[in-house]
Amino acid sequence: MIDADLMRSLAIDLSGLDPAPPWTPRGSAGIQRLHGRYPCVRCGRPSTVAGVVETPEHGRRWVDRCVPCLVASTPRGAPQAPLAVLREAARTAGVALPTSGGV
Repeated sequence: MIDADLMRSLAIDLSGLDPAPPWTPRGSAGIQRLHGRYPCVRCGRPSTVAGVVETPEHGRRWVDRCVPCLVASTPRGAPQAPLAVLREAARTAGVALPTSGGV
């Protein structure tokens, strides 16, 4: 399942995406979807990956992407720690932090 916040950050209008089927048959429906060669939601080239995003406002929607756009729009790594957590970790480790312009 694709993160709805990611779609919003990419300025993709979820209401313009095709409705996706219910959860259960999604696997075979995704394969069938790829045979339709829908355009990528980011660049318009033929898609090679079909995913689903679900929101309360729009329900389940297809998100068709080409591989380059899939790679470019897939979050990587762990979430960033809040600044206060980083400061506390530095203090615990005995690391002096700059007082202005830094962490």
